[in-house]
Amino acid sequence: MAETENLPAQAEIVIVGGGIIGCSLAYHLTKLGRRDVLVLEQGRVTSGTTWHAAGLVGQMRPTRTMTRMSRYGIELYRTLEAETGQATGWKACGSVNVASTPERVVELKRTVARARSFGVEIDLISPAEAGRLWPLMRTDDLLAAVWLPGDGKANPADLTQALAKGARAGGARIREGVRVTCFTRKDGRVIGLETTAGHIACETVALCAGQWSRDLGCKAGITVPLHSAEHFYIVTKRIPGVTPDLPVMRDPDGFIYYKEEVGGLLMGGFEPVAKPWGTGGIPEGFEFQLLPEDWDQFEPLMKAAIHRTPCLETAEVRQLLNGLESFTPDGNFILGEAPDCRGLFVAAGFNSAGIANAGGAGRLLAEWIVGGEPSVDLGDVDIRRFAGFHGNRAHLRERTVETLGLHYAMRWPRYELKSVRRLRRSPLYDRLAAKGARFGARMGWERANYFAPGAGEIPYSYGRPGWLPYCLEEQRATRETVAIFDQTSFAKLLVQGRDALAVLQRLCANDVNVAPRRMVYTAMLNARGGFESDLTVIRLGETAFLLVTGTAQATRDRDWITRHIGEAAAILTDVTSAWSVLSLMGPKAPALLARLSPDDLSDAALPPGATAEIDVGFARVRAARMSYVGGLGFELYIPAEFVASVYDALCDAGTELGLKDAGYYAIDALRIEAGRRAFGAELGPDETPLEAGLMHAVKLEKGMDFIGRDALLRQRERGPGKRLGIFVLDDREAFPWGGEGILRDGKPVGEITSAGYSAKLGRAVVMGYVRGDVPVTREFLLSGRYVVDIAGERVPATPRAKPPFPG
Repeated sequence: MAETENLPAQAEIVIVGGGIIGCSLAYHLTKLGRRDVLVLEQGRVTSGTTWHAAGLVGQMRPTRTMTRMSRYGIELYRTLEAETGQATGWKACGSVNVASTPERVVELKRTVARARSFGVEIDLISPAEAGRLWPLMRTDDLLAAVWLPGDGKANPADLTQALAKGARAGGARIREGVRVTCFTRKDGRVIGLETTAGHIACETVALCAGQWSRDLGCKAGITVPLHSAEHFYIVTKRIPGVTPDLPVMRDPDGFIYYKEEVGGLLMGGFEPVAKPWGTGGIPEGFEFQLLPEDWDQFEPLMKAAIHRTPCLETAEVRQLLNGLESFTPDGNFILGEAPDCRGLFVAAGFNSAGIANAGGAGRLLAEWIVGGEPSVDLGDVDIRRFAGFHGNRAHLRERTVETLGLHYAMRWPRYELKSVRRLRRSPLYDRLAAKGARFGARMGWERANYFAPGAGEIPYSYGRPGWLPYCLEEQRATRETVAIFDQTSFAKLLVQGRDALAVLQRLCANDVNVAPRRMVYTAMLNARGGFESDLTVIRLGETAFLLVTGTAQATRDRDWITRHIGEAAAILTDVTSAWSVLSLMGPKAPALLARLSPDDLSDAALPPGATAEIDVGFARVRAARMSYVGGLGFELYIPAEFVASVYDALCDAGTELGLKDAGYYAIDALRIEAGRRAFGAELGPDETPLEAGLMHAVKLEKGMDFIGRDALLRQRERGPGKRLGIFVLDDREAFPWGGEGILRDGKPVGEITSAGYSAKLGRAVVMGYVRGDVPVTREFLLSGRYVVDIAGERVPATPRAKPPFPG
């Protein structure tokens, strides 16, 4: 019977969705002291996706924060039954991941190095050892495996009921059979929702509705980019040798996984070409339902499974289960407060990993709701990594064909997705393509990664990549002559109004009260002193400022600034598409620009940190004297309709000077060599300017308070617990990609945040944080013996007091 009786007219927090995510959020909100929590489920608890989930629970994730989240979930699942008295089916059976190709072995070795850096127990084992742990497996074609004893499995429905019971014990209410039909907003905030059982007023709403979250988001006026896909697994009858303690087993080269299920095997997988479903929406009343069997779609997985576990050739199959799961455009789940509606939070799109992530995600979102901002860096899953165009249904359908298979695809460094490409293009796209540009995508923008002769893509590799010689040529041009970069994809935000300066002084850690036409590099910090963004502020006039920030930061920065404008007399406008950016970098950049401009470009007229409107060819542009890659350089801000003519003129005039087109791979290597930090790598909400070595972007005594100042003062007093270092690898042949472990005197102390191969030094230069049990001083950072763990090979590294190219 539907639990609509006594549906309250109001609640502090309403959670939409009674699956494992919604119940976990309710549980954790009550643990943080929130009692007025109402969970609304349109069907029955677990009736959407949770009930048919496979229930695999692993620890390892690509980042330290996400791994910590997963490990918390395992600890919660281990103790939840004792707390609530409700069975969860949790079993710490461990997991075995196997490799049958040399490339996959390298991937496993990299996983081992990363896991040890994160403090996760893991072992690289032989095929024979893997066979002893998982006796039903064929091992003659395996090359290696890893063993994670802390992984496990759970019964998703029972686990959810335990979370629901714990939430109720903490004061939360759960109502089934209540469907949300629309949302009420006022002054940019959610203030209530309409349901099939009446109106409910509230202060906060959390969308935890799984594959229904996209359409519910549309009703609330927000973008929740996810799409359903069919996901398959079989369940067999009993098989001799299968015991309850059998570990979970994953064979990513075959795209398959296994776990024990009532004495038989549950075997499923993630085929490379998926089958999207429900582009037009999910039918009403779709609860505890499956889709028809599709043995043709499942056939590649079944063939791989019969190869790996020959017992399946004769095992009796109880069922081929075809259930729906929701997937996102980048394969990471969606968490956080919607940028277009205050008080409306989302936790959805878990890409068939909701059981493993539910414990940690529920806790993190609860902390965000109660604390007003994330308690840790959630950039990988933050809803603000997306923009409105990501909600396009055709976009989502086509991308889902690809993203489901990312679970077990090779995690190649700098891998570029193939679907939904050529979406946002600079006016120079065709010109650059004709010159051999190889493009990557960032926030939908096509950007030249490097330029190479011929056609076709250069194969991915964990070793020295085939594109490196071309990147080194681009680096040399930048350091020795002049290079031109199309950086049109920069996000550009115009802040103007009577209170614009006051707003930015409150948000920015540096002093942006400079003369018009001057620019300032600054941090924007959270209350913990961590980076919410790093950007360049160009003062256009007394009440107008142009903010230039990273391509992927447009939504995030717009949201952060807008929410802090409040009632001030200031307005933010996204002008990204109005302006193209060409960067001229290198010692001959002034000479090249002088060939096309009659304006004074001397150090006296245009010193570093200054901008000026100048003539270039037949156009009028804003020239900014700055260089992200180090050395001499200009960024030219050009109205988009003029950029083609300016580019052509620069190319014609630059031939004699050795002008070379260059891409983002060169930018990355050059900025690392010059010690320039990047948001999402060295900088994020968990890193402070003191830790990152960027106190020059902070003015603690600028005459007014700013967000994060108090936290910085406290940290300066006690000392930072980590500090960013720059290291040069001793071995010229070593090629790190980022994420590798850093060891100091044999002890793991951090991971590489950025890596690039320097043409100047003929070896790799890397950056990474060194952590300590006590405050990390500069002396501590520069002492000790360092090695970098590159897929099990420990390569000596030398810390540098200054960047190799300090210009």
